[in-house]
Amino acid sequence: MRIADVRTFVVGNPPPHFGGRYWIFLKLTTDGGVAGYGEVYSVPFHPHVVARMIEDVCVRHVLGRDPFQIERLWRVVYSSGYTQRPDPSLLGILSGIEMACWDIVGKELNRPAYDLLGGRVRETLRSYTYLYPQPGDQVNVYHDPDLAAQRAAEYVALGFTAVKFDPTGPYSAFDPRQLSPEMLDHTERFVRTVREAVGGRCDLLVGTHGQMTPAGALRLARRLEAYDPLWLEEPVPPESPEAMATVARGTTIPIATGERLTTKYEFARVLQQGAAAILQPALGRAGGLLEGKKIAALAEAHYAQIAPHLYCGPIAAAADIQLAACIPNFLIQESILTWDGFHAEILKAPLRWEAGQILLPTAPGLGVELNETVAEQNPYTGTLLHLEMLDRPA
Repeated sequence: MRIADVRTFVVGNPPPHFGGRYWIFLKLTTDGGVAGYGEVYSVPFHPHVVARMIEDVCVRHVLGRDPFQIERLWRVVYSSGYTQRPDPSLLGILSGIEMACWDIVGKELNRPAYDLLGGRVRETLRSYTYLYPQPGDQVNVYHDPDLAAQRAAEYVALGFTAVKFDPTGPYSAFDPRQLSPEMLDHTERFVRTVREAVGGRCDLLVGTHGQMTPAGALRLARRLEAYDPLWLEEPVPPESPEAMATVARGTTIPIATGERLTTKYEFARVLQQGAAAILQPALGRAGGLLEGKKIAALAEAHYAQIAPHLYCGPIAAAADIQLAACIPNFLIQESILTWDGFHAEILKAPLRWEAGQILLPTAPGLGVELNETVAEQNPYTGTLLHLEMLDRPA
């Protein structure tokens, strides 16, 4: 068996854009006609440029190769152009390719990928979601504590046992910074109001995006400890696990990080420094399923847990689910609400969610199939990237 063809799909995610402005999918097809799908997460170039990058990597290193030789293929692509380091652009492309290979292998063997990565250790997966706006909102749920509390209670009624929100304001190219007194007060009120609305029925996940210095993060953490969040996410930028470890040592709130990290090498530094108790690899960037399994094994040896990050499309979500099913130190999986709307339409059969739990797929490979007709009918025509940072100090 050899990989014979590659095709890319740059899909515009219609309003309300939950999960990002666009998604980048790829399809590898073997000489026997078996197709595997992958997803590339948030490479910092226009997605049509990324599609050409995917094709270039595949022509150089993937076409004509055996999709079963995932470890070998990973090392060859990782070392492409004498990089051999955790480059997020190349790793995003490699992640999508690696996912597609697992999809092919699973289909060829007629087994879900989790069965080939050690076998499932649980029947369902606990999930959480962001608090999202709804049509008819009179204020912004991202900024208004009272509406956020109302929305959190609505999600708990659906079955969610954890919700996430980002109350600390915009993230800037000029971070980290000290939060203003007004923002410290606002964030504390936000967390307190949501906690009062949900009580002990729901974990609170406080998301930040590296906005703070270690000293600033500790000032905030001291205010939030009384409300017992499950985690404080990426309180400082991800480039210095030593700085993040300063925060981890100074608060009782577990620190979570990983959405901007790639490979076992970067996650190993986090663990070696004691910088986080919860790792959040995004499998569309971190290196794919097998690399995710290695990251989880490193975390297991440090008694750290895995909460896969997800702010993209449902192919990467399917890969997250396959990994989460077969690791003993899984904590919780990020979902985009209940994966309805366009997240369901872009698949031939949607991901299954019920009462706060993700139901494991039993189909082979990643367990999902891209609806290529829907993908082709929704091309991305914008100019903005998946995520954009404020280009001035906040």
